[in-house]
Parts: sequence; structure tokens; C-alpha cells
Amino acid sequence: MRTTSTQTMNPRKRKKARPAKTASAPSPLGHACHPDAAGIDIGAEELVAAVPHGRGEGPAVRTFSAFTAGLHALRDWLLACKIKTVAMESTGNYWLCACAVLEDAGIEVCLVNARHVKGVPGKKTDVIDAAWLQQLHAAGLLRASFRPRREILPLRYLMRHRSDLVAQAGQQVQLMQKVLTEMNLHIQHVFSDVDGVSAQAIITAILGGERDVEKLAALRDRRCRSPLVKIKAALVGDYREEYLFVLRQCQTRWQQLCASLTECDTELARLTAAIAGVTAGPLPAAGFAQRRVQKNMPAVMPVYEEAHRLLGVDLSAVPGISGGVLCVLISELGTAQHIREKFRSAEAFASWLGLCPDNRISGGRILKAGTRKVANRIATILRLAANSLGRAQGRMGEFVRRFKGRLGKAEGIVAGAHKLARIIWAMVVSGQPYDEAKAFDTTPAATARRLKNLQNQALALNMKLVPA
Repeated sequence: MRTTSTQTMNPRKRKKARPAKTASAPSPLGHACHPDAAGIDIGAEELVAAVPHGRGEGPAVRTFSAFTAGLHALRDWLLACKIKTVAMESTGNYWLCACAVLEDAGIEVCLVNARHVKGVPGKKTDVIDAAWLQQLHAAGLLRASFRPRREILPLRYLMRHRSDLVAQAGQQVQLMQKVLTEMNLHIQHVFSDVDGVSAQAIITAILGGERDVEKLAALRDRRCRSPLVKIKAALVGDYREEYLFVLRQCQTRWQQLCASLTECDTELARLTAAIAGVTAGPLPAAGFAQRRVQKNMPAVMPVYEEAHRLLGVDLSAVPGISGGVLCVLISELGTAQHIREKFRSAEAFASWLGLCPDNRISGGRILKAGTRKVANRIATILRLAANSLGRAQGRMGEFVRRFKGRLGKAEGIVAGAHKLARIIWAMVVSGQPYDEAKAFDTTPAATARRLKNLQNQALALNMKLVPA
């Protein structure tokens, strides 16, 4: 019988094996990949910075105020200590000012995810966190989070602000519809949109004191499809003062938000035009259904033309990629050159989006199966694009429907978003137009798998497959 007891082993061999094992696998923290690295623990009111021992005079860990004077003092101290790179956690939006000050001074900032630096045993303090960040960064064990280039940051900031304005405007439209329902005015049932031309003209007349249904119905647009009799019946309601007061305030706020959106669109068009593109060629011709102008798209900025200039390809040819998706792509990623530099493969791009399976396996058993919880605007908009392909014609629509039936509705939408992400990366990196045959080209393994499934089905039906 074989035994593994340590008493039966040769003690001479055991003594020689231990030093050899320690020498062949040194601690990763012993190697300094970034000797001029520092770590900063970000807080709302103060920042704690740690530098390597022996740099400068005084302690290696210092605390600075989050005010502008404190940030300048932190910058001067790091420059005096000859620090070239700094690691900091992405804590809320408190890191933005410190990052801007350090980058302007020529110090490279490594923005890391807070989940990647957890697990420090013992008491947790700001000083310990800063020293731990410095040690990990010096050893090269931290991965920087994705940040677009500096010329893309203003565009991304304004595009996110614009999405907030659109959400607020939508909320005011919902409040107007709520008040109209309480007034028993069924405007939303005879007109397609409460914020449309006909509905807003009638609401403005109502707030101006008009109650005659004949005059109110005459304000409708000539393209309205609802019958005149139905429109007149929908405009008979309960005109109470409190309802009119709330309706007037909601319309005023909605109009103010629309004016703010127009100003924001003008600034977005200016910022986008200032970014150097990767191609100067004209946008390929396409049908209207492919490049439809949506309601919430920037009205001033030519979205499809600018996306083609910055990305080098016409992504609107891909089913599901609309103008709203293109706005998010160019504001969150930048140009095609930025995408090539940051993402080495389509798998890496999909993993950053959180659209890849992140299975947890231990002992040969799958403990958890699913995607990572990632708050990514591109992943969200790609899920919406995949959801819109549920009834689409073509290979992309068939792909989404097939995976919905196989995995479920939510999982099928994620699979469709993953497919769109891989297509986008391949088109941007290669510079080739969209080709449905290449995008859905089957591998030999997939063909063999499909043939095996057909043979199993024929065998179950007591039939035989004959090659054509």
C-alpha cells in the first residue's frame, strides 16, 4: 500500500527541496516593475498618498486636502519624489480633479477598479490602502481601467449630460400625460405623441383659455390620421384650476429642457467636428430605413456622417445599429485608432463590455454561470439594439430568435449584443464594410455539429439522410 506520510520520506531530500521551491517562485511583490510608482487613496475631503521608502524627506505616506491647494501640494510632492505613475481607485467622481491635475503635470495615472485591490487582511485605514495600492502598482499587478483619449472626454461628458436631459424631458411628458388623464382629455389616444406638433398646439391653446372643441380640433396637423369626430370627443374634459396649473408647469419645464437639448446638440456638433477622423471619404449611399432620423437623436450633429468619419466604416449597415447606438459608440470609445490600441481582440472587447460568460468553476463543477455585472453604457445600448431585432428579417434577426428559444429571452438578448459587439470590433479594426455572409460564416465544427443533429433527428423518425 502506498503512503504519503512525511515520516516515510527521505529527510535529506526534503531539506533540499524546500529552498529550491522558494527560490524558484519568489513573491511577486518583490519585483518592482514600476519603481517610480505611488498610490493614492481617494476620499471626499482628503487624499492619502504613499510613495516608495527613501523618496524625498519625511514620511513616505502623507495626507492632503481635497481642495485645489491640497491637490497642487500633492502634485508638487510627487514631482519632488520623482514619481512617474500613480495608481488610484475610481471612487465616485472624487478622483476626477486629482487625475486632471496629475495628468497636466505629466504624471501617468492608473485608474483601477476597487474590486481588484480588495482582500487586505487586518485593520482597514486610508494609510494602509494607499500603501497597498503603491505596492501592487510597483509590482505591476494592477490593470488600468479603460479611459478614452483626452480629446474624447469632453464629447463623452456632454453626451452623458444630454442623455440625462432626454430622460428629464421624457419625465415631463409623462407628467403631462398623467395630468391630461386626470382631466379626462384623451389626447394621447388620438395623437401618436403628447410632445408632437398637434398635441402641443392643443395643450397651449387650452392653457390659453380656449375650450371650444371645434377650434381646438382645428389646430391638429393635416397629417393626423384620427377621425375628426374622435378628436372632438377626446377634447371634452374637466378643466379644473389645479390641473391647469400643474399642466402649465410641466409644459414650461419640457420647453426649457428642449431648448437646453438644442444648445447641447450645437456644442456636441462643434466638439465632434474638432476631432481628427480616420477617413475623409463620403458616406456610402443607403436607404432611408437604414439611416432613419430618430426623435432623440442630436438634431444639429450629422450622426451618421460623423460616425463614418471617426470610425472609418458605415456601422449603420449592421442590423440594429441606429443613430443612437452610434452616438454612444463615438462618445464612449472615440475613433477607430483608439479602439485598435485599447482592445487587442474581439474577445477582449466583449469581455470589457461584460457580455461574455464568466463561469466560476471549482473542482470541475460550475458554481456560477452568467455574465459579470458591469455598468457599461455601450453594453446597455447594444442590448437594446439586440432586443429590437426580435422580428427583424435576415441572419441577425434569425440569430437573436434562435438564441432566445434556446437560452431564454434575457440570455438571447445578451447573445445578440455579444454578436453585435464582435461585428463592430471586426469592422472597425479591419476597415471592411458589413458582409452578412462573413459575419455568420459557419466553422467546420459548427457544420459537423449541425449535421450530427440532423442525423439524430432522422434516426428518431426512422429515416435516413442522403447527400444531394
